[in-house]
Amino acid sequence: MTPRLSIQSALFDVAAEIAALSAGEAGRAGAVVSFTGLCRDEGGRLAALELEHYPGMAEAEIGRVVGEAAARWPLHGATVIHRHGLIRPGEGIVLVLTAASHRAAAFAAADFLMDYLKTRAPFWKREHLADGTTGGWVAAAEADDTAAARW
Repeated sequence: MTPRLSIQSALFDVAAEIAALSAGEAGRAGAVVSFTGLCRDEGGRLAALELEHYPGMAEAEIGRVVGEAAARWPLHGATVIHRHGLIRPGEGIVLVLTAASHRAAAFAAADFLMDYLKTRAPFWKREHLADGTTGGWVAAAEADDTAAARW
């Protein structure tokens, strides 16, 4: 399995990514699980999120964790796309696709990958508020750390 990993500023096309994954080695799979994380407007308070990353390190770390997922579950394929830059409410921030022979492995691997991306991936988020000001950096949520601890 050769995963597709991308850290990009451009929007991603979920349907096209699922089709690309399904056409490759993952075409043998019986299940493809898709998770898309979206930017929220936080009740109208947020105009955008600004995401920064450490180029090179982020790709290497995500690749390492996808490899860990593939060692834990019998995956036929995986795609992880994470955006950086200014992201507006309603736009996709992250896409995780996993393909496996059976749904349980595909769901577990996708859940594992998202828990990693939410808690340990080298990304930093800063809020841009609807009133035109720049807010602070977003702290990690305790609930995300609790969810990731199960792995």
